[in-house]
Amino acid sequence: MKSQHRSDRRRGARRAGMLVVAVAAVAALAMTAFAAAKSMTLSVASAKLSGPSGSRTEPIAVNSKGVAVYELLPETTHHLLCTSSMCLQAWPPVKVAAGAKLTKGAGLSGKLGTLKRKGFDQVTLNGHPLYNFIEDAGKKDVAAGDGIKAFGGTWHVFKEGAAMGSSTSPAGGSPTPPGY
Repeated sequence: MKSQHRSDRRRGARRAGMLVVAVAAVAALAMTAFAAAKSMTLSVASAKLSGPSGSRTEPIAVNSKGVAVYELLPETTHHLLCTSSMCLQAWPPVKVAAGAKLTKGAGLSGKLGTLKRKGFDQVTLNGHPLYNFIEDAGKKDVAAGDGIKAFGGTWHVFKEGAAMGSSTSPAGGSPTPPGY
């Protein structure tokens, strides 16, 4: 009987140890997934745009994974509008590691740069911070946030890879995008 009890305790301890190792492995993978990129290539790809601006397919700027990138007008690196945790969750910044190599793919015009924010470096194009949209769910060929008015401005994809900062979209609109 005592022998059986010791054997059960050893099996339980082994299972607990394996569980700790499994949890640590999952945590390490998660940390890797959230790490900032050491390089970033922005390029142009065709995507299906949807949102308040209407539905259509056209060439837009995308990140290294082919996911649409957005700007918030009239936001600039000197006048940030997307600063709340709610905004940064709905519109995650396009992040890179400090000193990362930035490159432009064919068809992308404008000047790439970075903006140092609290705890991370954000990619910029023509002085406009770049974001992804949580509703796009990291999918290629999708841009569901074009034309949303939220967080003090209007969200736009970069069309043909050029910054739309010269357009005169009015600031304002609803305080959060639909569904938030």
